[in-house]
Amino acid sequence: MGFSVLGSLGSRILVRNSHHRSTLTIQSVRERERRTISFKLSSSRPMSSKSQVVDVDERTSPNEVRKEIERCYELIHRLGRGVVYLGSSRMGPDHSHYSQALELGREIANLLECTSWTGAGPGLMDAATKGALQAGKPVGGFKIGKEAGEWTASNFHAYLPSEVYLTCRFFSARKHGLVDAAVRSSSGDRTAVVALPGGIGTLDEIFEILTLIQLQRIGSELPVPFLLMNYDSYYSKLLDFLDVCEDWGTLSKGELSSLWKVCDSNAEALAFLAEFITYILVTKVTMKMNCKVHAEQFLDNIWS
Repeated sequence: MGFSVLGSLGSRILVRNSHHRSTLTIQSVRERERRTISFKLSSSRPMSSKSQVVDVDERTSPNEVRKEIERCYELIHRLGRGVVYLGSSRMGPDHSHYSQALELGREIANLLECTSWTGAGPGLMDAATKGALQAGKPVGGFKIGKEAGEWTASNFHAYLPSEVYLTCRFFSARKHGLVDAAVRSSSGDRTAVVALPGGIGTLDEIFEILTLIQLQRIGSELPVPFLLMNYDSYYSKLLDFLDVCEDWGTLSKGELSSLWKVCDSNAEALAFLAEFITYILVTKVTMKMNCKVHAEQFLDNIWS
């Protein structure tokens, strides 16, 4: 007996006897049910959650993604742009990098006096958020339904009020939010991207934002400080690989160093950001004096 595929729904494929010649349009629902055989695809994990099926279906709709991106932009407009933290969701309070990230989040919030943005998840994102709150500064976040390899049971954050974070269904919308939160739309904006130690997700975000900066597609011609926190030489092997890229010619000599600042300690990161703030102030003054060349020379000095 041969079978031909009629269609699919979720994880089920409907088939019918290919030798049956009756017209489907005149069959009743009960008759079609009797003449169909359903095969359930095997899976290593049960797919019992109805929301998981809905999420897959909604991803095919550009309108659903667009609506979520708009909500991200609305949240940024309400809370203000600032420093965006990228980092591991797996390094908890017992990890040395957690305490360093918490201190950095607190000190940067005091220095820049802007909103601190994270993925609103656990680990180093939580550390940066708590650090900013300790400084008494505003925080915002773009939460996702999955962190550290486990599905979250709730859309709610453990301690943040719902008006300061958004739970995203789509990683693409979340990325739009994290990028836009760091854009310097005016010379007076104090924003930055701080990449803490992390895994695949963090690396994905690091190189996506670096690419936007490299190709001048970040959303503004104004420079955005990008700090790579190389705690305990965490990123040293990655940096070695990037040196190899320069040797092969896939990166121009000095190209990467012009895009970010590698920092081995919080003190180094804070000193760099303090210099950048000074650059902003100098830029304002020199532009008023119609001496833009002086500001450009100053920028070359602090970014070298």
